[in-house]
Amino acid sequence: FAASVGGFILAVCSCTILPIFAGIYKRGAGIGPATTFLYSGPAINVMAVVYSARLLGYDIGAVRAVGAIIGSILIGWIMSVIFRKDDVMRDESMFNNYDEAPTVKSSGVVICLLGSLFAILISATQKWWIVLGISFAVLLIILVMKFNREDLRAWMLETWGFVKRIFPLLILGVFLAGMLKVIIPEQWVSTLVGSNTIPANFIASVAGVFLYTSTLTEVPIIKAFMDLGMAAGPVVAVLLAGPSLSLPSILGIKQVLGWKRTWSYVCIVALFGTISGLLFGSFVR
Repeated sequence: FAASVGGFILAVCSCTILPIFAGIYKRGAGIGPATTFLYSGPAINVMAVVYSARLLGYDIGAVRAVGAIIGSILIGWIMSVIFRKDDVMRDESMFNNYDEAPTVKSSGVVICLLGSLFAILISATQKWWIVLGISFAVLLIILVMKFNREDLRAWMLETWGFVKRIFPLLILGVFLAGMLKVIIPEQWVSTLVGSNTIPANFIASVAGVFLYTSTLTEVPIIKAFMDLGMAAGPVVAVLLAGPSLSLPSILGIKQVLGWKRTWSYVCIVALFGTISGLLFGSFVR
């Protein structure tokens, strides 16, 4: 659960998460929590969830958030069960770093900070102006009382870095989505992923696993496919299988875990996406 929530605050794609995943795994994290974090970072990030809800529907946004949290924990648990012996055989000295000194900022401060930022994001998209004003006031109080100038400067630099990386790709994703709506024949989409069947969900899940989309760009692209006739089940299958994996990231994961564990992870993610899409299409819509 800790590894799952840890990915919630990140705005990363399937490739950007790799250095962080490799770091925590080599520092001593078990393969279960490590792969939970690997999945949750791209799949659960708050910007993607809110954007999905606004563009694809609040039911799809909600199932993306809840399904990704449940899926990340489930996937990590399955990986830990399959490769339990591998974890046991790892050098026990790797785990000695867990008893380090506490961080400078208390967990209460971090929770309040993230809560105020999350409230700002939600209230701004919903035009809840009173909530937005209160959230900004809380944020300013926390920043003045608990953070120094160096902290704020580092935050702004990191924020600007995200803007430079994400915003151009988001514009590119919207452009590609418009192109796809014109180029791809509607009957192709309706034939392959236009129904809530096992083959349709499996095709959507596997396609999501191997195709690369940067953070947030998958949302307008999926919206374009929905307009062409893509069913709700395959939409959820792509959203729960696609963001966490891509062909480039699979090659990167192999360098950390090896082919056996990597392909096991890929198959589990694809299966989870297929089952989730099938369930959502059958019982929710």
